[in-house]
Amino acid sequence: MFAYKPDYEQAQKRVNAFWNHEEVDRPLTNIIFQMPGAKLFGQKTYVTHEERWLDLEYRTAQTAHNMANTVFYADAMPVFFPDLGPEIISAWAGCPYIFGEDTTWTTPCIFDWNDDKAVIDMNHPLAKKLEDFTRMLLEVAKGKFIVGLSDFHPGGDHIAALRDVEVLAIDLLEEPDRIKAKLASSYKEYFAVYDYYVNWLKKEGNPIASWIGLTSETSMYIPSNDFSIMISEAMFDEFFLPGITEECRHYGNSIYHLDGPGALRHLDSLLAIPQLDAVQWVYGAGNGNCTDWLHVYKKVLGAGKSATMGVRNMDELRILMEHLPARGLCIDIHFAKNEDDARDLLKLIEKWPRNV
Repeated sequence: MFAYKPDYEQAQKRVNAFWNHEEVDRPLTNIIFQMPGAKLFGQKTYVTHEERWLDLEYRTAQTAHNMANTVFYADAMPVFFPDLGPEIISAWAGCPYIFGEDTTWTTPCIFDWNDDKAVIDMNHPLAKKLEDFTRMLLEVAKGKFIVGLSDFHPGGDHIAALRDVEVLAIDLLEEPDRIKAKLASSYKEYFAVYDYYVNWLKKEGNPIASWIGLTSETSMYIPSNDFSIMISEAMFDEFFLPGITEECRHYGNSIYHLDGPGALRHLDSLLAIPQLDAVQWVYGAGNGNCTDWLHVYKKVLGAGKSATMGVRNMDELRILMEHLPARGLCIDIHFAKNEDDARDLLKLIEKWPRNV
């Protein structure tokens, strides 16, 4: 089905088992490494970061080169998503957009709720850029690799971009009805964007994936709310949990991006969402290793949800094998350098205990 993933059907069965939290013989295992002798794609120089981000011809050619020189081993899927930054739909709604070296960000566009004109516009110039990028990637990917959905960041993070994080925190106290109404209207706008891209990608023969390379035969996405570290459980449940729940209902499969120790206080509420399939726990730099958070993974798995984690060395892998079940687990191996490494690691992972 895809030249860069000859065993796609077999791998997708394992991905489906992950989504469904089914009993398995080993965790879903993603191992990615460069092909031997792979050469770097020719570099270009730019006057501004914006020029570099929006040089879609170069980025498409670079992607085609890099994907052709990458091995997607075990269950890893050959997914590339058209990345124009994490607040792109907020730009479409009127936020000034700033391109940095490694990421992008917005500045607010709502300064008075009585003068709110922020509506997601799919005719915005940057919306057309995303369409162009997606179309160009689909052309070079056809029959070879999977084109995913961009990073949309709807919901609370979208409203925080429109209004500013600190101002939004005050609004939750002073303008609660405005925030609830804006969340409801913005989700309607976002779901139209999401459905447009899902339908397009599926017509081109793609499963659905995004910046997390987990593929879905129906649809998938990654609900998140980085703003949630600033608020209490009660406030999160009142303002943002309903929209996150609606997202999970809208997607065929869903994995929540839980970012940082400050967001852990919301985990119980998230695990209570029946339609949520999985959690990606990101503990953050300076907060130890994945093995320091076994209690979090156990809680997620114990609630019948699946979980993903990055594994950086053999010591971490052995500890995980000792303490966590294979069922519902997805591990991203970051230290395989070649096929010999990958083969040896997979042989070890295939010995994962069944009764952890």
